Amino acid sequence: MKLYFAPRTRAVRPRWLLEELGVPHELVRLDLSRQENTTPEYLAVHPLGDLPALVDGDVTLLESLAICLHLADRFPEKHLAPPVGSRERGPYYGWMAFAELSLDPVVMEFYRDAQSPGAREVSEGEAAKLRTRLTAALDLIQRGLGGREFLVGEAFTAADVVMASILHLANTLMLLGGHPELVAYVRRHSQRPAVRRAVAG
Repeated sequence: MKLYFAPRTRAVRPRWLLEELGVPHELVRLDLSRQENTTPEYLAVHPLGDLPALVDGDVTLLESLAICLHLADRFPEKHLAPPVGSRERGPYYGWMAFAELSLDPVVMEFYRDAQSPGAREVSEGEAAKLRTRLTAALDLIQRGLGGREFLVGEAFTAADVVMASILHLANTLMLLGGHPELVAYVRRHSQRPAVRRAVAG
């Protein structure tokens, strides 16, 4: 198994998950400052040059959400996905999709603004709508946690990897004010040994 990776990209999510799984894999680091994601070799793996990409035998996956879903199911003995048919399986899918498709795009809007302040013309009305949408999403997640340690059931799953990764960026951008439970959730999962290995190596 081979994961194409660069820091500060969505490749962090599957890399963290691989560390949680503790399974053998090859990590191929790409230096984006040197445009190594545009080489013919990498474009043969991912024609758009985006990250991440996972090659698992004769299967190649190009989206972080798909990779995380695949990896969690690929190693059921690691218990990072609720069993198929269990009552937790539906909410697990729901949180994975919500994190990637509803929360992440909003957080990335704030991230782009932070990277290039004033570079984009955003009206006060548009900014207010974005903030309202973010608050609604964070409220939903906090209610969903309901004081529990994990998103789904009583165990850590790949849904926590995806959600905590995105919320970590939101917390870095100081977007979690008014949501102390989410701040605690991020801090708790950021201290997992697998995260430290993923960041260190």
